[in-house]
Amino acid sequence: MTLPFQPYSKKQQTSSKRIRHTQRQKGDISNTVDQQLKERSAGLCELCGKAWAEERAHLTGRGHIDEKTKVTDLIHVCIPCHRWLDGTQDGIRSRRFMAAAINAVLDHYVRNFPELPGTSKNNPESKGSVRDG
Repeated sequence: MTLPFQPYSKKQQTSSKRIRHTQRQKGDISNTVDQQLKERSAGLCELCGKAWAEERAHLTGRGHIDEKTKVTDLIHVCIPCHRWLDGTQDGIRSRRFMAAAINAVLDHYVRNFPELPGTSKNNPESKGSVRDG
């Protein structure tokens, strides 16, 4: 049995029908979010406060992010702290605790202070996405 040769045109090859972001796209950090993170940390590790922050660690795994990565999904850390966060049981527990604490604060503000910018229930930016398993 032979199938007919029907190659795709270049237009068909480059057009995408994907509506949802991939995990990689969800985990990508925009320049705006990166700048907000650097301003928040003032260049120091947000865990130990002693070393220069060189890496951005996701508090939320890429598979658990609802949309694009927000500044509340990240923490600015030094290399040893990043290794500790991702590579040890205590670090993983701490990361999950931080994500839960940030979500609790965000949910509190959304419920109790709807007049504040970014806390409208209709605004997707206001919903906390710092979820981790």
